[in-house]
Amino acid sequence: MAYLNALPLPQVLDTTEVFDQIAQGLETNGYIVLPVALPANLTDALYLHMKSLEDEKFKRAGIGRDNQHHVNDFVRTDEICWLTGEHSSAKAYLDWMENLRLGLNRRLFLGLFDYECHFAHYTTGAFYKKHLDAFKGNTNRVVTTVFYLNPNWMVEDGGELVMYSEVDEPIERVLPHYGKLVVFLSDRFPHEVLPAGRDRYSVAGWFRVNNSIGFTVDPPR
Repeated sequence: MAYLNALPLPQVLDTTEVFDQIAQGLETNGYIVLPVALPANLTDALYLHMKSLEDEKFKRAGIGRDNQHHVNDFVRTDEICWLTGEHSSAKAYLDWMENLRLGLNRRLFLGLFDYECHFAHYTTGAFYKKHLDAFKGNTNRVVTTVFYLNPNWMVEDGGELVMYSEVDEPIERVLPHYGKLVVFLSDRFPHEVLPAGRDRYSVAGWFRVNNSIGFTVDPPR
């Protein structure tokens, strides 16, 4: 499926080396941007699976949790479809992330318990305004991942992920190039998705710790 990219991807590293890089990036800076991390055949299979999904599989994304969950066009206008392990490419992606979970726990002792993720589709002009994925002390989302599925993305297409420091200074502008992986600590970096000039696709995910008490499972999605 190499035809999906006009430019060749860099050589993917050994998984152990990738996990070492991610752990070092989280420990040193709180985030890391990898131009390529997953095998090309897995990236291509995941892209083709996403493109094969019917439009009705994608639902308008909301904000908040449980009974506070609602759609807010001022904050975000993307559409999402949660990944399950039913399709082989989705299962392979979830398996890769499970290995990353175990690898981060071994290296950084984060106590990561599980992982959830969804496809995100930003139509032309769609956005997600500045937000945090987690608030300190109030959530179980610990590490955020964003994996991009946009063949032949150009600078003029826009759609950057802009990450901010804890004092609200821009520190990183990430173009959503095909195969790029961003990993960051969920409660440290406010971030936003700028509007793009074409459809923009990614897989957004979160490693979580287990905050369950008694028979109450925390969190549901």
